[in-house]
Amino acid sequence: MADKCDLCLLGLIILSSLLTGTSGVDETRAFISSGENVSLSCNKTLSDCKSTTWTYNSFGHSEAVELITLGIKKKNSERHERLSLESDCSLNIKNVTGEDYGLYSCQKYVNDKQQGPDARVSLHVLHVSVSPSSSSSSSSSSSSSQTEISPGRSVTLSCQLYSYAGLSCDNWVRSRGFKLLWVNQTGVDLKTDSRYQILYSSDHCIITLTTTLLNEDDNREWRCQLTQGNQLKTSVRYTVKYSAQVLCDDDVVYMWHYVLN
Repeated sequence: MADKCDLCLLGLIILSSLLTGTSGVDETRAFISSGENVSLSCNKTLSDCKSTTWTYNSFGHSEAVELITLGIKKKNSERHERLSLESDCSLNIKNVTGEDYGLYSCQKYVNDKQQGPDARVSLHVLHVSVSPSSSSSSSSSSSSSQTEISPGRSVTLSCQLYSYAGLSCDNWVRSRGFKLLWVNQTGVDLKTDSRYQILYSSDHCIITLTTTLLNEDDNREWRCQLTQGNQLKTSVRYTVKYSAQVLCDDDVVYMWHYVLN
């Protein structure tokens, strides 16, 4: 009986280690909005970056891609122009996109031998797209965009968390206490306002806001937020800016642009 208990205890310890990521690997989580810059820490004491290698693994894929090899950027990397190393060997990524989400690993090599475990950072990206989209841009990777629109026209904002693909989004978010929501500029949840239709897709971690624009929406701000408990992890702000009015066939057409940051 004691042997069975020991085996059960050992199994629980192993399972706990797998679930919490404490199997000799230093892993942290980083949350960022698309269009921003992020710095991923290597968490290692290094005299210089010539011994540092950074790899990237898209969640759900087994093959890792080298981004930095012994302090030198790989030129064939799709992220080449947006990557750089800081003096402490942290990895900088400029103008983050939804495609940048995934697992980043920092390794230190001395005489071709890895020193210590990987320092891993799982990067989660919050991204907003707009419908109807404009001719110049339709995503939050651009700071602003412009199109023709008139009051009374419907607009839909889709906010997606690009995150871990090993579990369903709903399980991953809820098990860790994360929440996606749309709020106004004072922080009030827009689900409480009947003017807005808020829909959440648990399969893909997408929350949409649909509303009909009004004359008084000039300078109105809406924010998509990712929270964990009472802590704000990251957010994307959407601001409508009416910039001009043009008379056309007795109708008023508003030139507008939105700002996402």
